[in-house]
Amino acid sequence: MPGQGKTGVTAPPERGGSPLKLISASTATFKSAGPLARLQAFRARVRYTLDRPLTPYYLIMGSVLLLVVLGLVMVFSSSQILAMGQHRSAQYYFLKQLVAAMLGTVMLVTLARLPLGVLRVVVYPLLLGVIGALVLVAIPGVGVRINGNRNWLDFGFFQVQPSEFAKLALVLWGADLLARKQRTGTLDQWKHLLVPLVPGALLLLMLIMLGGDMGTSMILVAMLFGLLWMVGAPMRLFVATLGVAVVASTALVVTVPHRAERLSCIGVTKLDADGACFQALHGVYSFALGKFFGSGLGAGVEKWGQLPEAHTDFIFAATGEELGLVGTLSVIGLFAALGYAGIRVAIGTKDPFVRYAAGAATTWIMAQAMVNLGSALGLLPIAGVPLPLFSYGGSAMLSAMCAVGLLLCFARSTPGAQAALAARTTNSRNRTRLARVLPRRRTTARPAPGPARRER
Repeated sequence: MPGQGKTGVTAPPERGGSPLKLISASTATFKSAGPLARLQAFRARVRYTLDRPLTPYYLIMGSVLLLVVLGLVMVFSSSQILAMGQHRSAQYYFLKQLVAAMLGTVMLVTLARLPLGVLRVVVYPLLLGVIGALVLVAIPGVGVRINGNRNWLDFGFFQVQPSEFAKLALVLWGADLLARKQRTGTLDQWKHLLVPLVPGALLLLMLIMLGGDMGTSMILVAMLFGLLWMVGAPMRLFVATLGVAVVASTALVVTVPHRAERLSCIGVTKLDADGACFQALHGVYSFALGKFFGSGLGAGVEKWGQLPEAHTDFIFAATGEELGLVGTLSVIGLFAALGYAGIRVAIGTKDPFVRYAAGAATTWIMAQAMVNLGSALGLLPIAGVPLPLFSYGGSAMLSAMCAVGLLLCFARSTPGAQAALAARTTNSRNRTRLARVLPRRRTTARPAPGPARRER
């Protein structure tokens, strides 16, 4: 019969042009095949799964869910000693992070279901609101200074870091601006390519640097370069902009003593006489103590005062000590899956706004994760940026969840994903109708049992 193989097993239809002949083989045939045939079948199945239109959507949801849950566990484990040392309950930081995660989930779901037109409408109000908040932070007496940086606004019962939402504003504003210029055909001219994108990004950077937050400024620069790369900026223009950024960063590092000290702590292996690089060194110690499987949740010793900021900037080191190499590789794998899904969303759409926004949001999350992981491992200077979706920090959690909500919205907006979701919704409704109708037909078809006859 057509559609059947030699073994008599019906072959599934081919989707997206993927070769599924090996996948449709029976279990007995697969077991009797050689190693090469098994490898080819496995590769075909993986490729078929990855090529499905809803794969990026589910990868984003799954990786983010696991990162947030594991992050909450590690925040609770790494912050108990600090909270009790401050005469607070052991669950103090955990409960605050849990509230931020719940609010972030609401924002994620809301953004994931918004139409693209609504997102483009709120671009400029969001940008102006962020600029106004950053101006308030820069005013002495209004902005709150924590750990040497004035980056927060205090509203009494909660604090907000506007620089975290500056990333979200740059994602939407930069994508909308470039998409409009592409539609008018003016991106071929370097003036229209750079203006007003670069001056607007420089304004955000200047306001953030007034508070001393160089870590967030580095992420914004990476996002700006990501936008220029996606729009196809000429290499000479790209290199010139990169050179200016390197010179400015070098000047900012050299002129501030504690930044130059952090730069000298890359690859540190022992403690100096003056106690420099204490945090970086104990971050490396945490990974060494964890070994392969870790010391167990709650059994870490570095968080007892040896590792500063164990629940924020160095939560990856605390994870390495308590969950070992297995835990750290799991976290890296989840970020890799999230980055892959974001790239798939960016290259799988024909809408320039979706492409630029998805690429900028993915650059934001991946660049910040790389900076944080590199700092904890001693491969990069300590930049003071949290690990997205994982570290303690309400503003960082909310802004990162908004970025994920945008990626989910973009993943749902692709034509293939819309068709798959519509087909899935139709099938679900049909199953629900059948479940309601079939029991009624059965009860009406069968007569009610009568009284049993007496045997004479």
